Order: sequence, then C-alpha cells, then structure tokens
Amino acid sequence: MNWLRALLFKTVFLGWTTIVAVYSLVPMALNRRAHIFAMNAFWARSLNVLLRVICGVTVVIEGREHIPAGPALVAAKHQSLWDTAIIFDLFGTPAVVMKKELLKIPIYGWLTRIQGMIAVDREGGGTALKQMLKDARAARDAGRKIVIFPQGTRTRPGERAEYQSGVVALYRDLKLPVLPIALNSGVFWPKKGMHHPSGTLILRFLPVIPAGLERDEFMARLEHDIETATAELEAKALPQA
Repeated sequence: MNWLRALLFKTVFLGWTTIVAVYSLVPMALNRRAHIFAMNAFWARSLNVLLRVICGVTVVIEGREHIPAGPALVAAKHQSLWDTAIIFDLFGTPAVVMKKELLKIPIYGWLTRIQGMIAVDREGGGTALKQMLKDARAARDAGRKIVIFPQGTRTRPGERAEYQSGVVALYRDLKLPVLPIALNSGVFWPKKGMHHPSGTLILRFLPVIPAGLERDEFMARLEHDIETATAELEAKALPQA
C-alpha cells in the first residue's frame, strides 16, 4: 500500500505545483517580488498539508528561539525537495545559494531571478566566487537571510558528504552569525524511489554559531552540530509501514 500512497502523493504534488507555477506567471510578469515570495510560502505550507493528508506525515519545527533577528547565514542539511520549499515559509524572503544551471528551468528559473537568488557557476572558479560574495553582501545589506546547503547536494539518511568551501567563504566575508539546521526529511520524502512512510518529519534550528571563528574551528563545529542532530532526528523518525 505504501507505493500506492507514494504514487498518489507524487501525482497530486506535481499537479498542484503546476497550478501554483501557472498562477505565479502573473506576479512574475508584473515583477512583483513580494507576491512571488508569498506564493512560495503558501506553496510550502500546502506541501505540509499534502504530506499529512496523503502520507500521514506530521511536520514539526523545533528551536525557533535560535533564529536571529535580521540578516544571518543559514546552513541547512539537505535531504529532500521539501527542504528547498519550507525555507520560504520559515524566512519569508530568503536569498538561497543555488546552482546556476537551475536558472535554465522554465518558470522556476525566471522566478528565482526576480527573487534575487544567489546563482553560482560551479565551474566559474574565482570569478564565480567573487560574484557569489557580491550577491550575498547585497542580500545581507537588505536584511535578508542567506541560505546555503553546505554539502552542495541532497544526501540520503545516514549518508555523509563533504562540507564545501562555499559556506566558509560566506562566513568569513559576511561576518554574520550562522544558524545551522538539522532535519530528517529524507526519511519521508527520499531523494529517489517511491517510499513515503508515515511518521514525524522534524526540522530543528540549532544554537547559532557566532561570527569570527577560525576556518577549521567553524567547519568542525558546523559539521558536528548538523550531523549529530540529524542522526538523532533520523533515529527518532521510526517510520511506520
């Protein structure tokens, strides 16, 4: 029965996302950034409803008291498409560090341009790094949260991937506190496959890492905090068949 539930969820998800994308063409044509962010937040909340109604997944957000007021660098574990959606409901107007190739996706790419996302050419070397930092400074100065997935890719539950240097470059240049995020979304919305078990999907904000640490100390603390908390949340998931 699980695969039938997963098939129903994917079908409804794709259909609903298409409808939201089509409706977003109006504010996109009018260059209404605030309206686009509001639609993204609405879409993210609607995914939580679909997960609960179809898959029996309850979404819980922990540690909101750790969210800094004003601009901050947010470093999040990345296991699922859900992670990239929920940040719009959590932060309102985030500036997300993303792969430049995503700009080529119809509608999605156009929307991210209007929203002022930080698109990075991974093959661009020093030039791409300078542009990323320039865009991130502009987002910081506008009071936005800058969101990066420091491993640069989605990982499966229990999988470890190297933390990339981009997060260090942003940390040292922006001189902002870092808000780490751990989660277990990959248990309930996996990177691949037709498996959407029921249970409790948890996203946890962790204590802020202050600005000004040395590179190695910062990276060691960031990886330890995120990976330790993520392993705990994965163990607590205990999905039902």
